[in-house]
Amino acid sequence: MKNDSMRQIADALLEAQSIDILTHIMMDGDAIGSAVALCLALRKAGKRADVIIEDDIAEYLEFLDYGCTKSVDEAEGGADVCVILDCSVRSRFRERERIFDSAAKKICVDHHETKEPIADLHYIDPSSAATGELVYLLLKEMGAEIDKDIASCLFAAIATDTGNFMYSNTSKRSHEIVSELYDTGFDAYSVSMQLYENEPYRKIALHGKVVAGAEMIEGGRIVMAKVSRKMLEESGADFEDTEGIVSILRSIKGVEAAALVKEKKPEEIKVSLRSKEYVDVAKVGSQFDGGGHKRAAGCTIRTDLDTAYEQIKEALRKEICRG
Repeated sequence: MKNDSMRQIADALLEAQSIDILTHIMMDGDAIGSAVALCLALRKAGKRADVIIEDDIAEYLEFLDYGCTKSVDEAEGGADVCVILDCSVRSRFRERERIFDSAAKKICVDHHETKEPIADLHYIDPSSAATGELVYLLLKEMGAEIDKDIASCLFAAIATDTGNFMYSNTSKRSHEIVSELYDTGFDAYSVSMQLYENEPYRKIALHGKVVAGAEMIEGGRIVMAKVSRKMLEESGADFEDTEGIVSILRSIKGVEAAALVKEKKPEEIKVSLRSKEYVDVAKVGSQFDGGGHKRAAGCTIRTDLDTAYEQIKEALRKEICRG
């Protein structure tokens, strides 16, 4: 899909007076970091800007809110511009479609591959490690001042989507952008402590229970685990506390692909997929109307937990055999 220029997107935002910002459901660090960074910059420029959400922010990411988020029930819609960040498929912001559709102009900035345009202006760059990198470039194009708060948000966005700069998507540009963020004087240590060293005990207890029940498949090349509502209740955990488990599974020696199959509600199963070197988990996710990147993807399956688990197991087996 042909991109519009960052200049065109910057001009559209600078010309607007009201901007609604959306991301995908179950925001990760890249989603909320990118969205709040853009929101703060727009507010500094005198715009009415809000990040519209439809579900709760994960506890470990709440420090990135900066008073920018507004629930979908509070949002009026009808903004001059609506920007969707870190997402380019409508199924991942379904309850906020009315906000998106009611805007006079729609913009999409994302680093996930997509074939179907959903906005008037697009900037899709799958080679970018994080949408936070793209928002940084957009802010520079807008001539926005990047202060400590904006830098904190962008650092969190890039750090989390690169696995703290460990994943294969990390690039020279990732480090160059973060190097420039340091010039603002933001406290990278404090942000890192909030992201990685501030877990509630219930989350650690849940992770231990899930990993202990993991299943090794295909000679240990695949590892899978499931999280039921009962397990969450027994651990006193929230659904958001499942964040990070799939990365632990992938880190096991000899594992190429990992899957975590999670029961959010009856007949609503969320699946997180990860791989190390050659399995394209985006292809697996796309079989269930999901998607993502080659090494990190996900999907939602409308069935019971055990059925979804078996479906993902079969799909991963087929994909790993192709590799």
